[in-house]
Amino acid sequence: MSSYLDWMRTFCLSLPHATEDVQWEHNLLFRIAGKMFCIANLEPGMSPTKIAFKCTPEKFTELVEVEGIIPAPYMARNHWVAMLNLDALRQPEIKELISNSYQMVLEKLSKKNPDWPEQDGECEVVRQAGHENSSETARQGQS
Repeated sequence: MSSYLDWMRTFCLSLPHATEDVQWEHNLLFRIAGKMFCIANLEPGMSPTKIAFKCTPEKFTELVEVEGIIPAPYMARNHWVAMLNLDALRQPEIKELISNSYQMVLEKLSKKNPDWPEQDGECEVVRQAGHENSSETARQGQS
């Protein structure tokens, strides 16, 4: 498995209630309650995309201007971006964007299903997980 898949998989699965499964032959999907928040390409030769995730309309506009990031095929209308080059952003930034994607999906689930696990506590856990992992990654990059 590629090294980016290792850290990305570890990070995504650290988010509360996150699951993973393979779909469309070579895509590792990370979901919460069956809804995707991040996709990783397991076979780089099959597609130039490394990872894809949901973002806000404003962030979508900003990110697609960055070299190595494009509107995600089939998902751009839903404000998903795809990274062709993981050097386009630093790992802490990617983790924060994935965490934000997770948060957007979680908030939509909570609106549709009031019985979904405690929204407020869940949101705080996600924010803390994103910042802790970002700080840890920054420390690793400094050593």
